[in-house]
Amino acid sequence: MKSIAIIGGGITGVTTAYALAMRGYDVTLFEKHRYSAMETSFANGGQLSASNAEVWNHWSTILKGMKWMLRSDAPLLVHPKPSWHKLSWFADFISNIPNYRQNTIETTRLAIAAREHLFEWALKEGIDFDLKKQGILHIYRDKKGFEHAAKVTKLLAAGGLQRRAVTPDEMRAIEPTLAGQYYGGYFTESDSTGDIHKFTVGLAEAAQRLGVKMLFDQNVLSVDSDGKHARVTMGQKGASQTHHFEGIVVCAGVASRNLASQLGDRVNIYPVKGYSITVNLLDQASQAGAPNVSLLDDETKLVTSRLGKERFRVAGTAEFNGYNKDIRANRIRPLIDWVEQCFPTVNTRQVVPWAGLRPMMPDLMPRIGRGRHANVFYNTGHGHLGWTLSAVTADMVGGVVDQAFQPTRSGGRVIGSRPVTA
Repeated sequence: MKSIAIIGGGITGVTTAYALAMRGYDVTLFEKHRYSAMETSFANGGQLSASNAEVWNHWSTILKGMKWMLRSDAPLLVHPKPSWHKLSWFADFISNIPNYRQNTIETTRLAIAAREHLFEWALKEGIDFDLKKQGILHIYRDKKGFEHAAKVTKLLAAGGLQRRAVTPDEMRAIEPTLAGQYYGGYFTESDSTGDIHKFTVGLAEAAQRLGVKMLFDQNVLSVDSDGKHARVTMGQKGASQTHHFEGIVVCAGVASRNLASQLGDRVNIYPVKGYSITVNLLDQASQAGAPNVSLLDDETKLVTSRLGKERFRVAGTAEFNGYNKDIRANRIRPLIDWVEQCFPTVNTRQVVPWAGLRPMMPDLMPRIGRGRHANVFYNTGHGHLGWTLSAVTADMVGGVVDQAFQPTRSGGRVIGSRPVTA
């Protein structure tokens, strides 16, 4: 069996470990935390949302970012302090605006394919992750937003996803607890929600049963490769240990950029901070007043998921502020206010705030495939759709690894596995 190292124990690292173990590889996963899924895969919005596949590379995104730059509570907040990393990322972002249509369609296809893998794995391994298959309702407060959604719907349809326009009355029938006035909505019945942390932990346990070695609480100091052998050095300075492998897969979220640089590759990931709150529904009125159908509010860029009977997750916003994970009160307060406005009978006395860094590529597409060296691979940069895309990109990178190490084995259809370039 070929030995493969995986760097990162979040949703992409664990799904990759599972997919490679299923293909017969000897897999070792390195994770800096004591447990899997303790960073960006801990408390996201919970949506498995092909309907949110629209990439952000659009001039309207640039205009909104400039407009909201001085608003501390803005859904999209770009801190004005410059850095070479931020400037180069936005330059690449703008250069990908012509690819908006193509990348939105491709992301939709990936998201639809990912469902089959994820649901199959969860069923096979008996993973309970508060899965709720009740669709996602996109809500729009004005005509402009609703009309843009109609254009996006055509792109989603080109990628194989069907969603339908709904009137305000139909919106209330779909989710009776939603308060407020709306211009209209779009409903995607095939979308779903679930707890990313519970799923990742459950799949990590399944991977261990398949023989994957999970090395938790391990600080990876460096990685390198000569094309035939890969080395992972872990520990603390002055007390390090080096492990040798035949291949390496980088699935390290926002840390992937630095690791890729060590391996001779350029993976221009920027850490885009998102926030969430988990509202504990401690009384019957709150449980009855919280939505069961998942929502995406286009104006505020907030998404929701109902996680079991007693938890309601609200997440969103995008903050460009480097590798900063501070939980700021003026970014959390709008989420609480939104809950109180849209679901007035939900008690917000007990709210758990959280912030995580999304690993975002400038083209909003995950980076999947080989690096400069023949035995280096990437499955990273999923941005706001890591949970949605993780299962299919894990299977895809498995196909790429097969092509490298077992060229006679069919790797299946590989999408987006273009080489990482310097």
